[in-house]
Order: sequence, then structure tokens, then C-alpha cells
Amino acid sequence: QVQLVESGGGLVQAGGSLRLSCAASERTFSSYSLAWFRQAAGKEREFVATIRWSNGKVYADSVKGRFTISRDNAKNTVYLQMNSLKPEDTAVYFCAAVHPGTVVPVGRDSWGQGTQVTVSS
Repeated sequence: QVQLVESGGGLVQAGGSLRLSCAASERTFSSYSLAWFRQAAGKEREFVATIRWSNGKVYADSVKGRFTISRDNAKNTVYLQMNSLKPEDTAVYFCAAVHPGTVVPVGRDSWGQGTQVTVSS
């Protein structure tokens, strides 16, 4: 069973920064890659970033150069450092377990509960 808990969301002004955390169970962390997705109100959920076992990182074009994904293997945690935030980054951010080498969630229950990020202009 996938176990993920996100934290770190909040309200920030445009141009500001936030760091999101995704704490996984040891089994989840060792079995899957982890990725960040986001869903703005009234829009489809979209991919943001993923980090692979090789430490390779993939980003959506909309966040390249502003967001950085990283992980702490000792803490079974993946982070998303978000800099130069824009109002269009406002969304609920979800952590998900994905099939290694892909950005495809492993199943319907592969998501955390989400954390709200609001960027004011």
C-alpha cells in the first residue's frame, strides 16, 4: 500500500519561495519513484517533476529553472523547492508514486492528500 504525506504548502507572494515535502513509507520509497503533480481549480491534474532512482530529474516546461526536486534517502522524503513563484502556480500539489522511469502513477491509491499552494499577485 502506497503511503505518502505532503506538507509545506501555504500562501506566498509572487516571486517568493516555498518548499514542499513528501514523506513516504520505507516500502513506498524503495519500490517506486516519486513525482509531484498539481491541480488548479477547474483544471486537470498535471505533472510537475519527478526524481528517478538514478537521481535523474524531469520537469514540466512550466517550472523548469524555477523548481528543484530532490530527495533524502535517509528520511524517505522527496522535496520540491519552488522559487520565483507565479500566481499561475497556485494549485493543490500532490505527491505520487509512479512506475520507475515514467510519470505514470502506480494506481488510484498512489496519491498523497495534497497540500495547497497559493501565490498572490
